Amino acid sequence: MHDPATLPVMIIDDEAHLRISAGQTLELAGYAPCAHASAEEALAALTPDFPGVVVSDIRMPGMDGMALLREVRSRDPDLPVILITGHGDISTAVEAMREGAWDFLEKPFPGERLVEMVRRGIDKRRLSLENRALKAELEAQQSAPGPRLVGRTPAIQRLASMVQRISQVETDVLLFGETGAGKDLVARAIHERSRRSGRPFVAINCGAVPESIIESELFGHEKGAFTGAVERRIGKFEHAEGGTVFLDEIESMPLALQVKLLRVLQERSVERLGANVPVPLDLRVIAATKVDLKAAAEAGRFREDLYYRLEVVTLPIPPLRDRREDIPLLFQHFAVVAANRSGLEAPPLDAGGVSALLAHDWPGNVRELRNLAERYVLLGATCDYRLDALLRGVGSDTGDLALPQQVELFEKSLIDQALAHHRGRVSEACEQLGLPRKTLYDKLRKYDLKAEDYRQSDVP
Repeated sequence: MHDPATLPVMIIDDEAHLRISAGQTLELAGYAPCAHASAEEALAALTPDFPGVVVSDIRMPGMDGMALLREVRSRDPDLPVILITGHGDISTAVEAMREGAWDFLEKPFPGERLVEMVRRGIDKRRLSLENRALKAELEAQQSAPGPRLVGRTPAIQRLASMVQRISQVETDVLLFGETGAGKDLVARAIHERSRRSGRPFVAINCGAVPESIIESELFGHEKGAFTGAVERRIGKFEHAEGGTVFLDEIESMPLALQVKLLRVLQERSVERLGANVPVPLDLRVIAATKVDLKAAAEAGRFREDLYYRLEVVTLPIPPLRDRREDIPLLFQHFAVVAANRSGLEAPPLDAGGVSALLAHDWPGNVRELRNLAERYVLLGATCDYRLDALLRGVGSDTGDLALPQQVELFEKSLIDQALAHHRGRVSEACEQLGLPRKTLYDKLRKYDLKAEDYRQSDVP
């Protein structure tokens, strides 16, 4: 997806005819060679995050190629350095590889060998720089308040705006979304952006706590309140004092307990089992559900008064299939997280991988995508990092989009990634995509994309 003509190759040799010969070979292959007569001159021109590779002779007056290699690696250990050795100088080549050279060429070498080696080095460099940028973005996210809602589609932008607004006011919230859509992340984002961020965030899955103990879990109990209550227990609501309680799958809460929850919400106090004195509470309650609570209330499966108490502010969480253009960005985000955690690296998505992501229907939503990204990092090598093979392992089909829809989504995603990579610089995006400027602007209008939206320093 990168235009080779935009990728420099630094050629270092004290012999002018060798610099010229290698430069012409690479220029004919579409690269942008920049020649230097000495290592010192090359190092002065080497910029941080240099996007190409370095090709250097070993035997040169002054600083030789081995010293150059050590200096380059001290500045940037991920920058590929290809060293040129004399005929039969195997011991020097072995030493170069031990010192961290990307590869070596033995004189005389055919031009196609140089081009192939540079191509592989460029691919490796691109992967290193992309991972470096994503890691930096993750570090920036970690220093920012709260989890980040990753995505650029209007649906996720609206959600991010609502999260920011709601976090600044004191109100209980109801989150509505399918399984795996990210309700827990949204709840944490609201908490971390609020004045309560320094206080506890207590998450409770109402469907996972046995009905026999859920009341004690939520409200606590006094010593002797029931058989086995050998000491006082502080419930989840009291433990969250000053912070936030997140009640996931609230539709699973027993009806009898819903009455007590309604009282807690109205009175902002809780009574432990076996106690008669209410304990005042200062907290926010965020509830989440994957079902239509209004329909459940009308059917008698959920208390109507509790539903109306919760639905003052309702945030719908869009399913992943409704924001497909965000899928490649989210996948890369999760892959970098998995790579950081595991110490492994995986190649960036190719065109086939993006197409497979966009075609899939994602019944498990963001959770399914995150699991796939982790599988890609951990197990991708077993299937040559083919996402279609990993998706077949998930056990679901490839979606029901017609071919023209898949093509449009794929095209929009590639344009989105190019603009994001170049921070809205249209000329550079045109070069990467191989499109005339007018054609790109036509497509921006077609897909309602604006280059200026990508020029911000922190795009969600």
